[in-house]
Amino acid sequence: MTVAPASLQKLGWKDRIRRSLGFRILVLLSPSLFWLIVFFVVPLLIVFIYSFLKRGPYGDIRWQFNLQNYVRFFDPLYLKIFLRSFKIAGITTVICFLLGYPMAYWLATRPKKWRNTLLLLIMIPFWTNFLIRTYAWILILQDTGLVNQFLQNLGIISQPLPLFGTETAVIIGLVYGWFPDMVLPCYAALERLDFSLVEAAEDLYANELRAFLRVIFPLSLPGVVAGSILVFVPSLGAYITSDLLGGAKSVMIGNVIQSQFLTVRDYPFGSAFSFVLMVIMLIATLLYFRVGARTQ
Repeated sequence: MTVAPASLQKLGWKDRIRRSLGFRILVLLSPSLFWLIVFFVVPLLIVFIYSFLKRGPYGDIRWQFNLQNYVRFFDPLYLKIFLRSFKIAGITTVICFLLGYPMAYWLATRPKKWRNTLLLLIMIPFWTNFLIRTYAWILILQDTGLVNQFLQNLGIISQPLPLFGTETAVIIGLVYGWFPDMVLPCYAALERLDFSLVEAAEDLYANELRAFLRVIFPLSLPGVVAGSILVFVPSLGAYITSDLLGGAKSVMIGNVIQSQFLTVRDYPFGSAFSFVLMVIMLIATLLYFRVGARTQ
């Protein structure tokens, strides 16, 4: 008969079970932990280390510790690009909210038998590759595109509107690309909402606007925050949309990071820029959990 060690014999039966379950859980999670460590933690650590190194004259890495890569972020040129990216991402998020929240509310108030079909109709266009859909907007927004030809044929304009190669074109492409990421979280929050609370508010002499502002919107706020994060974060780091639809005046921080890695081969500076974006993503995620906890 096997005798347990003295340290385990002193433990109560609850502690023994807890230790046993913890070991089993660790074994069950080991494939996921391995995947996260190898394909997430290790690459992230490599990029973090690179952000404190120095670029050589031929694009090689010099193992010399310095903070100059992060200091360069505050250069007026790069800071201007970051502020432009922040503005474009913010405008994109606001437009997605103004368009997506009413649609999510409308979907949530439809009969249950129609909801899945309506959600499918929203998702079908976005099953196409993002790059292909961005190229489609080039055909729509350029000077000889569908919009300008349609307006000229109607006699509304005599000269093509300067749509292509502007921040407006970038915002249109981003709104179109990330619109479902705003609709779906808002719909999930509104679909779970108990509309009997709205009836109770109306029984207490609240009009429709007041009932919406005091009952519906606060209860759906976690979905709004989640949708805003899902739209803002990828819009801030987007580079395909601004590269194809924007001009030289619409360069975003994602384009800077891409050029540092693929063109300039300044890996330390590109890594530092990437980590700045990661910090922003972390702050946005913490904001989401904080708002969600307050709402609950």
